[in-house]
Amino acid sequence: MSAASRRISNYTTRSVGSDHDTSSRPRSSEGSKKEIWTSMLDGVSSGKRLPEKSLLVLGGTPETQKDFLESLSTDPSSNRRPPDRGRKPPIANQFALGYTYQDVLDADHEDTLARLSLYLLTTPTPSFTPLLKPYLTPRTLPNMLIVILLDWSHPWLWLRQLREWIRVLRSLVSSLDDESKDVMEENINNWRDRGRGVGGPSDNTGSGSENVTIPLGPGEWDEPLGIPLCVVCQNADKIEGLERERGWKEEEFDFVLQYLRTVLLKHGASLVYTMPSAPGSLQTLIHSSLGIKSMLKQKQLKHNVIDRDRVLVPPNWDSWGKIRVLREGFDVEGVSLAWSEDIQIPAHMQPHHQMDGAPNGQNAADAETRLATEAEDELEEEEATAVSIYEETIRNPERDSALSSLNAKHGNGMEVPSSDAQAFLASQVEILDRLRVEDEREKTAKDKKKGSAVYISQDDASGVVEEHIGPVQFNMGGIQVNADEMVKRLQDREANRSSDIDAGASISGEPTENERLASFFAGLIKKDGSSVVDSPRGP
Repeated sequence: MSAASRRISNYTTRSVGSDHDTSSRPRSSEGSKKEIWTSMLDGVSSGKRLPEKSLLVLGGTPETQKDFLESLSTDPSSNRRPPDRGRKPPIANQFALGYTYQDVLDADHEDTLARLSLYLLTTPTPSFTPLLKPYLTPRTLPNMLIVILLDWSHPWLWLRQLREWIRVLRSLVSSLDDESKDVMEENINNWRDRGRGVGGPSDNTGSGSENVTIPLGPGEWDEPLGIPLCVVCQNADKIEGLERERGWKEEEFDFVLQYLRTVLLKHGASLVYTMPSAPGSLQTLIHSSLGIKSMLKQKQLKHNVIDRDRVLVPPNWDSWGKIRVLREGFDVEGVSLAWSEDIQIPAHMQPHHQMDGAPNGQNAADAETRLATEAEDELEEEEATAVSIYEETIRNPERDSALSSLNAKHGNGMEVPSSDAQAFLASQVEILDRLRVEDEREKTAKDKKKGSAVYISQDDASGVVEEHIGPVQFNMGGIQVNADEMVKRLQDREANRSSDIDAGASISGEPTENERLASFFAGLIKKDGSSVVDSPRGP
């Protein structure tokens, strides 16, 4: 306790004396102590400072983006994710521009090599372009990589999706300031020479052979974006489904690969196929593109264009000659020229349109009219574009099924002639008038038929009643007699009598015996309930 107080008092005395007594310990000693502590603190802080890398992930859906993040964090050697240190960082990619981060660990999962910031965007809408602009600065551009996600669930949309994203990126780059553009130009110059030494793209050892660079070939780096690009085709396990369900052959798969390689060669981009169960070389490709290297294990990139579900095209490796080797007859020059025309920025995506405020009133109506006109012009000019050529071979099955059903209804093809609106309505009025007249005629006929059925003659009524109640029978002397049959017999007998007897009976005015019997039996079948008839008078 006393020693401690003694040390404190001595330090205090020395410090006080140093301020007032010039004969005490020189001030240079204290300055040297401060410099030592400052240098030590700076060394510790610089050791803890991690390299910051940025990854701009475009395309896909929130679910497929999460699958990409899982594949990116999976160790390719063991197909296992490294252990999470603490709480796993959340992924916010449901609305507009999303964000998350990853810590890149060394091979032993002990040291952190870099902090990877990921910006996620699913829709190539020009309205979202200003959200990306603040993250493209002279400090972040040299350490940034762009990833475009495609999905094997719908490969017929790939070229159209790539075109939209390239247009958005070119519009975004053209809106940056001059300082950022200078950094991007220097960045692209470094990327063009990267891996183009005599040793090839995988020779990154820094040997003297890299001083001798190979010149660019035709179609290489014709359309640089200013930022390195990597295209990831996810869910390659669905290739077998396309072969089994859609009837794809090797020609279709080779055509897709040749087309992608030709297009991406113009931007100096890399290409990789992945699947959730086997990410392959995805992590190695992304980390090497960002300059993240492990001190324990150096991983080399090896190209693969043979296995159709494990394709890997490293940056600065491909060429027109290698693309032609895959399958003969592919027009590399034509596709390359057509793609340069496709990626031209439309007027509505120009930087001055994006920086303008949201129009209102008449300006909003003019803006909508302009956009509609530009869309119509684009559709009209799409007949000879790279996208249309691709979609003629790799056809959309949903669109083809819709067109086939349309062609089944109209033998002349999918074009159906349309008439003027007023002429169509006039023809419908005539049809409605004709139907109304027919309905009136039918109604009149039904009414007449119903009225005639109401007035039924008495004879018909009696026949209907007799049919309903059945024959009238009675007991006469123990014998069951049918009155109707008896009356009928009497009528027949009366008809067969001689005309003389009938004439005499008519002259005398007296009823004959048959008439009296007929009157008797007719009275028995009356429905008024009276069964008594006047008895015939005797002679």
